[in-house]
Amino acid sequence: MNERMRIGELAERAEVTPRTVRYYESLGLLPHGEREGGGQHYYRPEMVLRLRKIEQLKKLGLSLEEVAGVIDLYFTDPSGLRAKHKVLGMLRAHLATVDQKVGELQQARDELQAHVVRFEQWLEVQKKG
Repeated sequence: MNERMRIGELAERAEVTPRTVRYYESLGLLPHGEREGGGQHYYRPEMVLRLRKIEQLKKLGLSLEEVAGVIDLYFTDPSGLRAKHKVLGMLRAHLATVDQKVGELQQARDELQAHVVRFEQWLEVQKKG
């Protein structure tokens, strides 16, 4: 992987589409390829690793905005500690949001269940009466 590659090969190696590569470039998640004669963009092999890391972070549930806030840390801090601490904070925030939503849904469920019970009781009384 010492050679530079065009967008199609980069996309294939990273298991994304060329459209995804262009989109990530437009968002600043991925540096634009180096342009050479003929207008072709060429990419360094490290970009495969960067694209794969972006996809991994997305699979963790991070938004592209969140990925943008952490992706460079993976490639500037050799220990990876700063990036992992930052991602951990993001994941904890996501968990807190999910817990809140679960609580709200449980409350809504309890209220619906109470309505069902009231209607069933009312209908039972009407049936007997």
